[in-house]
Amino acid sequence: MKQVDHIGIAVSDLSSAIDHFSSLLNTPCYKTEEVESQKVTTAFFKLKEQKIELLAATSNESTIANYIERYGEGIHHIAFEVEDVEVEMKRLAAEGFSPLQEKPFKGADNKMVAFFHPKTTHGVLVEICQEIPS
Repeated sequence: MKQVDHIGIAVSDLSSAIDHFSSLLNTPCYKTEEVESQKVTTAFFKLKEQKIELLAATSNESTIANYIERYGEGIHHIAFEVEDVEVEMKRLAAEGFSPLQEKPFKGADNKMVAFFHPKTTHGVLVEICQEIPS
């Protein structure tokens, strides 16, 4: 693991959350992006090298919609930047951490991502991510 890449926060109303986090962090949202495969729209804020990612569902079938229905708005996951997402995914699985998918997939912010079940990470949904080379 190289560093914390971002903290993901599930929100119900993205527009309102962008306004609130812009005020809270005293910095503007630098981009929004729809991730159709996950049925979410994301908004990013940058604080030095770390980012805050707001996630809002675009469908009731989205994992974010399910999360908010079950737990309400709040911290959804913490993401760590890795050198090679496939290698790190195999290493973590061998260490007993349970991946939520068999292979990494394209996520927001030009990253390949994989998630690990909170039951194996002390209640925290962990994402690992790798920049997709241009």
